Amino acid sequence: MANIELERLISKRGLLSRKEAALAILKGSVKVNGQICKIPLTYVDHRCNIEIEGQKAVEQKKHYLMLNKPKGLVTTRSDEKNRPTVYECLKNWTGPLVQAVGRLDQASEGLLLFTNDHVWAEKLMNPKTHVTKIYHVQTSPIPADIILEKLSNGIILEGKKTLPAKFELIRSGEKNGWIEVHLSEGRNRQIRKMLETENIEVLRLIRIQVGEFKLDDLAKGEWRELTETEMKTSR
Repeated sequence: MANIELERLISKRGLLSRKEAALAILKGSVKVNGQICKIPLTYVDHRCNIEIEGQKAVEQKKHYLMLNKPKGLVTTRSDEKNRPTVYECLKNWTGPLVQAVGRLDQASEGLLLFTNDHVWAEKLMNPKTHVTKIYHVQTSPIPADIILEKLSNGIILEGKKTLPAKFELIRSGEKNGWIEVHLSEGRNRQIRKMLETENIEVLRLIRIQVGEFKLDDLAKGEWRELTETEMKTSR
């Protein structure tokens, strides 16, 4: 049964990104069941035999990584503006191609997951699963309790109400404070946009947890593989 685009299947097997797969297909470097295919969006059976430049393309062992993303990096493999990407932190990764699970914008920091297990990634990011993500956010000025309660209950943002969340002040100084935010949805730049509606500026935004996965003491710019124990609790 033809049920998946060829470029997507190659990406799912952890061999190339979709963009790289499409280019390889267009060059005539890909064979499907012994026949050259030059159309990236050709629908194929997910069990088909694929060769890339004469090498059999078999599904890779599944890997799961955690990175402490530094500020200033974009979450993409290649950037049209030539900005530094998160993959520069994975230069010493010798395993198969892994893709970021979701995104952190360029100005944000913290926990970013990577994997070549697309089924697991899609489950983790599916809006219907409502996986909780926790952030520590430095703000200016310090939000009043009434504002934090309002944001926690949900506000209309770009025509749609946000889901109930948790905005809680955890420490404060003279001019700015830190709040902890728990979100179970993942709209683009959601926390920044929600705080902007109350004229509150985000100075730093650090994701410290996704589901059961915690950043803990992983150093900035460093990565590690997730443990078997961590993976058992996430499946």
